[in-house]
Order: sequence, then structure tokens, then C-alpha cells
Amino acid sequence: MYRLIKQEGKARRGEFLTPHGMIQMPAFMNVATAGAIKGAVSALDLKELKCQVQLCNTYHLHLRPGDETVRKLGGLHTFTRWNGPILTDSGGFQVFSLAKLRNIKEEGVTFASHIDGHRIFMGPEESMRIQSHLGSTIAMAFDECMENPAEYDYARASCQRTVRWLYRCKEEHDRLNALPDTINPKQMLWGINQGSTYEDLRVGHMREIRKLDLDGYAIGGLAVGEPAEEMYRIIEAVEPEMPVDKPRYLMGVGTPVNILEAVRRGVDIFDCVMPSRNARHGHAFTWEGCRNLMNAKYELDTLPLDPTCDCPVCRNFTRAYIRHLFKSGEMLAMRLCVMHNIYFYNTLLERIRMAIDNGQFEKFYQENVERLGKRI
Repeated sequence: MYRLIKQEGKARRGEFLTPHGMIQMPAFMNVATAGAIKGAVSALDLKELKCQVQLCNTYHLHLRPGDETVRKLGGLHTFTRWNGPILTDSGGFQVFSLAKLRNIKEEGVTFASHIDGHRIFMGPEESMRIQSHLGSTIAMAFDECMENPAEYDYARASCQRTVRWLYRCKEEHDRLNALPDTINPKQMLWGINQGSTYEDLRVGHMREIRKLDLDGYAIGGLAVGEPAEEMYRIIEAVEPEMPVDKPRYLMGVGTPVNILEAVRRGVDIFDCVMPSRNARHGHAFTWEGCRNLMNAKYELDTLPLDPTCDCPVCRNFTRAYIRHLFKSGEMLAMRLCVMHNIYFYNTLLERIRMAIDNGQFEKFYQENVERLGKRI
């Protein structure tokens, strides 16, 4: 259940109660694709890094170790030792981005595994069953994630099919939640808005999917290469059609600047691999901008990654040491940088929440939007 606490312009401060705890929104979901954050960070580390929600991937866990295996082991919460909310994406994005060969039909999608090429079928019912086996807090509906730009006629037909798939997802999800041996009988279902970069398709699709009165709604199919301004334009078109009393999730976004801009346009929750992926290549997010630790100027730098940060890494280690670890190929380099970036992102959302609480979000936005986009 979502409760809107306060609003400043379009920016929303809310709480979302789930079977695995309360999510303070706006929020960032930390991406644990295969059940772990890449960079040797465990579920036990995440609480110290202010993580509220872990996101795991249906497609990857279906392939390895197998959703039936996770089910036998008690579901994702028992398996990963993360006791807070977990969102599983539907697998749709990976089917369309990773699978080299795929065949889309009304029933679903047949595709080749990116691991060994074996043929797999996934449709709405299969996606719901896999996510039920995983026992996540929030399941995402199975949708088609189109390429941008897409032809208008194809995008329209795809949106219509995604609506039909959503009805099938809802029916199967309700059936699975009612079974006596379901791991999480209170699992929630969120729908996904599609429509490429066509405002009329986006608005029409949102009006259709909100009829199902789901637990939350996402804007999908953005942040896939289109200019940021295009993404903001679509958010502005869709936002007035999204239910006020449900969470609004912008999938796969993004940079700190993207997050500030999207919160300003009414978005509540985000996910992105950027904090961990960039960290593994020596890029640290700070309140001064993004810092590349591979630069020679950090060889003798005894300051922390960010002097204003109180994360476990900044309290204990220097830029020079972490740069040395990267240059030496030590795994600890990635772990430390990933931990810092996760903490930074969760602190950014925490400060956004405080700013809205205090009626200061616009001031916070103006003070930070330019510097957070800088490369130091």
C-alpha cells in the first residue's frame, strides 16, 4: 500500500508498505542480477550501505541456478540472506536485449539462452511462475521491450499485445498466490508502460493498464540509448495518467542527474547497474561529480573518495590505496568502490526525501543538478 506523505511540485514523498517491510520513497533499488551485487558485496553489507530494496533478475535466475532450485531452497530471501523487499523484473528486457535469436508470438517468446544457446520459451504465465518460485516481494509483468526508435505501427501493435499479456499475468499471478504451497502468497504485481517515444501510445497504454488496479506501475523501454530529453518528455506525458496512490517506477535509470530530473517529474523509485558497473572500472560517484581513480593524479592522494562521505570506505581508505588496488588487479578495489557508490546513491535518495520533507527539493535540485553531472 502506497501513502503519499508530501508533494513539492511533481516531486513526491511517500511510503510503500510491502510484506517484507516499508520502502521510503523516492528510493533506489540496488541491482543484484543473479542474487548478488557484482563486486563481492553481500546482502549482509547492504544494510550498512542504506539499501532498502534489492532487485534480482528473473531471466538470469531462471537459467542459473534455476527457479525451481531457488524455490527448493526457500526462495530468494532465504537463498540470498536479504530480508528486505526484493523486486524481480519479468525477464522481458533480457529476452529482448540478450537473446540473439527470438521469435515473438501471441503466446510468448521463444529465444536462445545467451549462456549455451538452448531454446527457451517464456510468456506471461511462465514469467509469473518463475517469479512465484523466486518468492520476491514484487513481481513485474511480462512485457515486450521495444527498440528505440521503433516504427509507429509496430510500437502500437506491441503495446496492444503487452496489454493482453498483462491480463494473462494478472490471472496467473492471482492463481499462484492462492496456492497453498506458494512461497510468498502476498507477492505484489506491477505493470509496465510501453510505447517507445510516441506520446499518444504511451498515454493510451497507461490508461489501459491502470484499469487493472495493480500494486504499482513502471515506465519501461527508456534509458536504452535515446537522448535524456526524450526520456524526460515521455515521463511528463505519462505521469498525469499514472495513479496517484501507487508507486511509479522508472526502469533502468540512471545517473544521479537522471534521478533528480525524474523525481522532479513525479517518479518514486529507480534501479540501475551504473553504481556497481562504473565502480568496477574505477569510477566513484561523489558530491563533486564522478571521479576516475585510474588518473595518475591520485597516486599520492591521501584523501578519501569523497571527503564529505561517511560510508565505511571513505572512513577508512584513501584514493591512493584504492587506485593501487585497481592497478594491481586486486578484487578489493572493486568491492570498496562498489560499496562507496551504492552508499552514495542511497544517500542521494535519502537527501532527496529529506529535501521534499522540508519543502526544499527545488533548492536541492538547483544546488546539485549541475555538479553531480560533472566528470572531475
